[in-house]
Amino acid sequence: MAKSIGKNKLNCAVFISGRGSNLKSIYNYSKKKNSKINLNLVISNKSNVEGVRFAKKNKIRTKIIKYKDKIEAEKKILFYLKENNIKFICLAGFMKILSKYFFRHFKYKIINIHPSLLPKYKGINTHERAIQNKDQYSGCTVHFVRQQLDSGKPIIKKKVKIFNSDTPESLAKRILKVENRIYPIAINKILSKN
Repeated sequence: MAKSIGKNKLNCAVFISGRGSNLKSIYNYSKKKNSKINLNLVISNKSNVEGVRFAKKNKIRTKIIKYKDKIEAEKKILFYLKENNIKFICLAGFMKILSKYFFRHFKYKIINIHPSLLPKYKGINTHERAIQNKDQYSGCTVHFVRQQLDSGKPIIKKKVKIFNSDTPESLAKRILKVENRIYPIAINKILSKN
């Protein structure tokens, strides 16, 4: 079983489904002397994605979990979490919703980053919805994960101005840069209280 190698650092897993840009930002944070986490494990429901390639290249233990049966998939994930002594999970573009079963068996903190100013625009297509509604600002929120989708208590929110010329793609690109910046800050904030 993996042991915690950094003094007072929590073993952390990052769950992804895609390019893993927030994974990269969490990884870079984990390498800093004053970081609060050891990044021990990456879980992905897709194998041929950039985030998985990044994890393997940087020698982070990586497990691909196929979601043919949700409870079976979560049982495997829980096994790997226990095996690696994981006490903290960061969801980073993980496109699966965790079940009651998962929450019943994983008792530690789980956080997520969402590309809107929650509680506005839970779920998907957040940038399209913000532009269609002629909002002046969108942004992103790091929040605790609860069973209800995107409903956990916010840890950090950051506004991003919406320009008249914005498309969902251009807005997404600007918000992603902010996501990458604030995710490590949010981790630091909540784990500094421990």
